[in-house]
Amino acid sequence: MSALSLRLPDSIHRHIKELASKEGVSINQFIASAVAEKVSAIATEEYLLACAQRADKTAFQTILATVPKREPLTGDEL
Repeated sequence: MSALSLRLPDSIHRHIKELASKEGVSINQFIASAVAEKVSAIATEEYLLACAQRADKTAFQTILATVPKREPLTGDEL
């Protein structure tokens, strides 16, 4: 495990301290979890972009054309 020195504005530090306390974890655990979530979000976006680049748009349109045309369900109009 690595150590990291991090400077935060006092207001953010206060919020982190409050949230970590509410979650029942240490500030260190809270920050580690938040960073892990961000890393996961970025990795997921990169993965989805790579998948989209490999997509066969013609095949997608062909499959989409087989979907029956019907009115949207109530509440799904937008």
